[in-house]
Parts: sequence; structure tokens; C-alpha cells
Amino acid sequence: MSREQVAPTKSNLFRVKERLAIAQEGYDLLEQKREILVMELMQKVEQVKLLERDLDVRVSTAYPALKRMLVVAGRERAEKLSRNIRYRFDLREKRVLVAGMNLPGLEVHLPEMELKYSEANSFAECDETVLEFFELLKILTELAAVRTIAWRLAREVRKTQRRVNALEKMVIPTARETKVYIEASLEEKDRDAFFSSKLLKRKGVGSNLSVDPASGDRE
Repeated sequence: MSREQVAPTKSNLFRVKERLAIAQEGYDLLEQKREILVMELMQKVEQVKLLERDLDVRVSTAYPALKRMLVVAGRERAEKLSRNIRYRFDLREKRVLVAGMNLPGLEVHLPEMELKYSEANSFAECDETVLEFFELLKILTELAAVRTIAWRLAREVRKTQRRVNALEKMVIPTARETKVYIEASLEEKDRDAFFSSKLLKRKGVGSNLSVDPASGDRE
């Protein structure tokens, strides 16, 4: 495992310990954020699944209604009626607060449902088709809004996961390895200094011991 190329000093040890503590705290916070984001994402995914199920059901009724209308009215008459049908849809960006983050979402305002053709030219199959496809549009717009948030959340999950991995696999192990190296180097220096001090004391005591030739005693 790699470590930083730094001098094994007490000041560097202090800085590495401080950096390691910050990295560990950041890792814990990011891991909590990632878990919250994943939970929110799973909820949105479930919403998408439910809406897609509703969409499948509505498609299974809307397109058969369209086919029945074309059979009864004919394609040419249906095209003439459709030229007079115009609805205004309002799409805008909406900021959504999810997991403490202000994410850009999609807001869609559908117009009020109304039959925009003369009753004299209308028939049951045409009315049924308009109603079916209007309900289909409602589901599609809601699905688009939820999917937009889900995509944003998935992107945030990936970004957060990359940061968690960087801290877990690179920053924290490197700081720990550097800390262990500096502590071991300082301990070795302390041992060397201790033994050197003991050796000097012994030499000093030995040099102070001398013998008086006259008395034969050691001073």
C-alpha cells in the first residue's frame, strides 16, 4: 500500500492525523448521503414502475379506441376533425427538494379537457378517443416528471459513490499508512536516542572512575 513521501517528523504526524480524521468524517457523511440517495432513488423507481404499468393499461384501451373511430368515421373525416383540436401544454423546469438537494425537475400543466369540435360532427367513438388519449397524456407527463428526478438522483448516487470509493480505497489507506510509517520512525528515533543516552552515561561514569597510586583507592 502506498504512503506519502514525507519526512517522519512530529509536525508531519500531526498534519497526517488531522487529515485522516477529516477524511474519515467525510467518508461517514458521504456514506450516509449515499444511503439516503439510494433510498430516494428506489422510491422513484417504484413510482416509475407503477406509472409504466398504468401507461400500459391506458395504451391497451386508447389505441383500440382510435382504431374503432377510424373504422366508423374513416381516416379522411378523422383528419378533418383533428385539425380543429389544439391544446396548449405548459412545460417548465421545477426545482425539487430531494434528500436535502435542490434538483431540477419537470413540471407539466395540462389544459382542461374539452371537446373542441361541433357536436353535430361528433360521434361516440370520436369522443371516446379524445378522452382516452387525454388520460394517456396525463400519465405520460407524470411519468416524464418522475423519470427526470430519478435520472438526477441516479447521477448523484454515482458521483457520491465515486467520492466514497476514493476516500475508502485511496485517501484513508494512504493517510493510515503514512501515519504508521511516521509513528514507527519516531519510535525508532526515540529508542536510538535512549540507547545513545544510556551509552554516553556509562562512558561518562567509566571515565570518572580512577585509582590513586598512593592509596590504592578509587576516587
